[in-house]
Amino acid sequence: MSALRWLAGIVGLLWLSLPCAAATAEPNKVMAGWLETVSLTDLPDHPVKAKLDTGAKTSSINARNIESFTRDGKPWVRFELVLKNLQGQIRTLPLERPRLRSVLIKERDGKPGKRPVVALGLCFSGGLHEAEFTLADRTEFNYPVLLGRRFLAGIAVVDPQATYLTQPDCHVTSSGKAARGKTPGAKAAAPDPS
Repeated sequence: MSALRWLAGIVGLLWLSLPCAAATAEPNKVMAGWLETVSLTDLPDHPVKAKLDTGAKTSSINARNIESFTRDGKPWVRFELVLKNLQGQIRTLPLERPRLRSVLIKERDGKPGKRPVVALGLCFSGGLHEAEFTLADRTEFNYPVLLGRRFLAGIAVVDPQATYLTQPDCHVTSSGKAARGKTPGAKAAAPDPS
């Protein structure tokens, strides 16, 4: 009878360890906390806090003075990124990017709002990626960058109890190119057209 209890205990422990093993068994994914440090390829020396939100489909970034315009018959967006780094310093970066699409987002007040989506280069966990971001005034939020499911899929498993498990160590040069290799399965950041 004692051997049967021992065997049942071992089987129970193995069963309980399955979720942890599944999370670490993803070969091309990193384990990340719900808060991480990231940097944009346009501002490689200005790392910022990012909230990893599996409840959000699309990523979002703090922007102001958002203007849509047409260039060569295609929709573009002119905007200013306003990003507070880890030391509390704020940098403003004017950019222009092609508008990929517009999305309807439920605002904090519950009303729908229409936001443009652009692609930006991002350093996350030592790898360069291209992420799609909605442009929104996030000054009332705690974090200037939110990374949603579209970005996280295939890249990271999020531990909701942990923070800062990764480092944005891409060694991006002033030309926007990485000095290191890219992360397996990652999309390389597009060069800045401006």
